[in-house]
Amino acid sequence: MKRLVQDERPLVAIMVDGDSISARAGDSLATALALAGRLRLRASPNAGAPRGAFCHMGVCQECVLHVDGALRQACLTPVRAGMAVELRGVP
Repeated sequence: MKRLVQDERPLVAIMVDGDSISARAGDSLATALALAGRLRLRASPNAGAPRGAFCHMGVCQECVLHVDGALRQACLTPVRAGMAVELRGVP
């Protein structure tokens, strides 16, 4: 029987549109946001339709958002304590 290994990485606080959420240090930002119930990451420029993480490997660009003032792909950005994330224009 396999023994489950407990995740011992620390929980850290990140700010998402001014709200503090807890996430595991080192998880992708897309994973942390999804676990916090934030699936809408941006709106499409033409129709305003909701967009979120799709490929989780940096190809589709659907998860681009503002992290500490710069555009970053959430699926490729590791969580670290104190990061500031903005989901601009997402209802």
